[in-house]
Amino acid sequence: MALFLGWVGIHRFYLGQVGLGILYAVFFWFPLIWLVSLIDAIALFSMNQEKFDGKYNKGDSQTRQRQQPDFQRRRPTDFERQQMRPQAPPTPPKAQANRPNPYKQTGLDKFKDFDYAGAIEDFNKSLEIAPQDIATHFNLACAYSLVEDKEGALSHLDKAVQFGFKDFQKIKEHHALAYLRIQQDFEQFEENGFRLLPGNATGAGQGRASEKDLLAAEPDLLDRLKKLAQLREHGLLTEQEFQTEQRKLMGR
Repeated sequence: MALFLGWVGIHRFYLGQVGLGILYAVFFWFPLIWLVSLIDAIALFSMNQEKFDGKYNKGDSQTRQRQQPDFQRRRPTDFERQQMRPQAPPTPPKAQANRPNPYKQTGLDKFKDFDYAGAIEDFNKSLEIAPQDIATHFNLACAYSLVEDKEGALSHLDKAVQFGFKDFQKIKEHHALAYLRIQQDFEQFEENGFRLLPGNATGAGQGRASEKDLLAAEPDLLDRLKKLAQLREHGLLTEQEFQTEQRKLMGR
C-alpha cells in the first residue's frame, strides 16, 4: 500500500492514522509526498513483525504474538496429524503383571547383606510370581555360586540365557560366579553357549563324585592347586589367570 498507493495516504488510513492519511491525500500532487511514501514503504519492509505489532497493533499485540503470520503457516505433516488425533486408551496389562512381587527386592536386600540362604529363598518365591524373570534367575545363579551349589547355579544361569540373557561377558567376570567358573562342568557349559546339554542332570551325586576324584588326585596336583590359590590371594595372579591355570591342571 505504501509503495503503490502511498501518495494518497492509503497505508496511513489502513494503520489507523487518519489525520496523516488526510494530509497525504490533500497534498498528493506535491512531489515530496511521493518521496515520503517511498520512505514509508522502505521503513515498513525493513520492520519485523514484533516491532510492527508494538508500534501499530498495541491493543492486539499479545494475540498476534501467539499466532503465526499467514506467510509462515503450513499444512501439518502426516505425523503431526497423527499426533492430533485422539489416542486410544492403553491396553490394560495382564493380571499377573499387576501382581506385586516384593520377594525380588527383599532377595536383593538379603544378597547385599551377605544372607545368601535368605536371598535364595526369596528369589525362589519371586519366581513363583514371575517364573521367566531374567534378573531373578541370574541373581539366583550368583547366590547359589556363593554358597558353592554348582547345580543350582548352572540351572538358573541356563534359564536366564533361555529367557533372553545376553551379557555373556558378565558371566565370565562377575565375582559372585567365581566358584562356578572353576568347576569342570563350566567349560563345557560355556562352549555350549552357557546352556546345559539336553538330558544333562547335575545332581548331588555328581558333585560328590567330583570331590572324590579331587581327593584321589596325586599329591603334586593338590600342591599346585594350593599354590595357585595362594598366588591369587596375594594378588600375584588375576582371577582370569587363576582360572586358566587351574583348568590346565585339572585337564591333565
